[in-house]
Amino acid sequence: MPASNLNKSTPSIYPMNKAQPNILLVMADQLAVQALPFHGHPLVKAPHLSALAARGVVFDSAYCNFPICAPSRFSMLSGRLPHSIAAYDNASEFPAAMPTMAHYLKHAGYRTILCGKMHFIGPDQLHGFDERLTTDIYPADFAWTPDWLKGPAYRPTGVSMRPILEAGPCVRSMQIDYDDEVEYKGAQCLYDLARAPQDKPFFLTVSYTHPHPPFVAQQKHWDLYRREDIDAPRVPPIPFEDLDEHSQWLYVAHAQDIYSVSDEQVLNARHAYYGMVSYVDEKIGKILEVLKETGLDDNTVVVFCGDHGEMLGERGMWFKQSFYESSVRVPMIVSMPQRFAPTRVSAHVSLVDLLPTFMDLAYSNQAPEPVGPLHGKSLVPLLTGEDAGHDRCVISEYSSEGVSAASRMLRDGPWKYIFTHGLAPMLFNLEQDPDELHNLAGKAEHAEIQQRLHARLVEDWDPATMHARILASQKERLFLAEVASASSKTPNWAYQPFVDETQRFIRGSGAAGPTSVKARARFPYVEPVQPDKPSDKPA
Repeated sequence: MPASNLNKSTPSIYPMNKAQPNILLVMADQLAVQALPFHGHPLVKAPHLSALAARGVVFDSAYCNFPICAPSRFSMLSGRLPHSIAAYDNASEFPAAMPTMAHYLKHAGYRTILCGKMHFIGPDQLHGFDERLTTDIYPADFAWTPDWLKGPAYRPTGVSMRPILEAGPCVRSMQIDYDDEVEYKGAQCLYDLARAPQDKPFFLTVSYTHPHPPFVAQQKHWDLYRREDIDAPRVPPIPFEDLDEHSQWLYVAHAQDIYSVSDEQVLNARHAYYGMVSYVDEKIGKILEVLKETGLDDNTVVVFCGDHGEMLGERGMWFKQSFYESSVRVPMIVSMPQRFAPTRVSAHVSLVDLLPTFMDLAYSNQAPEPVGPLHGKSLVPLLTGEDAGHDRCVISEYSSEGVSAASRMLRDGPWKYIFTHGLAPMLFNLEQDPDELHNLAGKAEHAEIQQRLHARLVEDWDPATMHARILASQKERLFLAEVASASSKTPNWAYQPFVDETQRFIRGSGAAGPTSVKARARFPYVEPVQPDKPSDKPA
């Protein structure tokens, strides 16, 4: 790799200009592609995302690089595949020494702000963001470390089928508490950015936890859907003995061996999920509305994506953690109509592509060499239509709770190849078999393609080595988690947002009086009216 020119003495902070657009990254957690109207669902109501899709570039074949929260996000932020940064599960530390998109954008002169979920593990809870407006919603420590030696029945996160069995309407939930706060603080941040001196572009991430389970929705969103209209999964439950071994592990990990789920409960959970999609769509709509009413949309690239999917009962499976399309595909939209004509892109892309894309946007397509390896490719040629992306392939990995071995997926052309250490591989042709029902691995007529895909899959990833590394990492973190649980002095890494109330409203007397404070808070700014009558007071 050429020597980085990020380290040259040239100043890294540039005055804001139109060549450096603001970047608004909006995320939803566990949003299933198949449950979105702009991906063909006839029932789900998501008008704001649909409108964004209509004026943006929609990626029809976008994937996460790890179908579970924390490693997916670490990979996206770093632009590197999960195994290369030891992102093995939801209790893997994200190292402070790892450059992220926030670091690169700060170097390019951006103000970087995080609002909402990112699931950082470890003492660094910023990772290049200048500020963080909310806390996170899940633990920041090693408590959720898997233990492969105990098998898939070991559930450190307490996952089970209860969210499906208990699905329904609600007045309030933890997720609603959280996302209402994310919406408010995200919108307020945009107002503050609009009122502040426009001396820097901004990179603002607004990340919601919906529609992540539990499957509960407020009544108004539940009532958007008639029960008789709720659709059943496309693929019915597959008997346990006919499941692939990875899916058998998940069957046990999700406690399907001890909880029965009726057809009515399946529809109930899907009903609630659709309501949650409409809820988060409403939240996203608010953020986009504020962006427009402040005029910031004129020079802002809006990027929307999910961190992974949701099986939603397909094949009898729920949640994520597998390489089936419902779990590993994600929605992805890039919108800036002034720059990128609305279209749909069929090329395979993934979340690691976002960092090099943002670098291209920030540096006007002349991005410097990164300080470390990046495993993604900029989406800008796809956004402009300069490249159709037919040669693109994506990789996803999984080694977290629910399985007992390192696994990897390669998506290339019509093919999906899945390899799990110690298990039989799987090969699907998604053009001919979109529901992934016919495993072609081991068939003579597909031996050549399987051999080619396998060679590509393992060229930078040795399954036996990865298996050993993950087991060793689990052993260390399980020990640390045990020590922490028995100690009252263990550091708490949960992020505590700080609000400087001395800078809000009129909280003291200073050089700027109340009139000036109120004037600066009004948007658009109106100069305070000055006296126009002669004063009768003595000079």
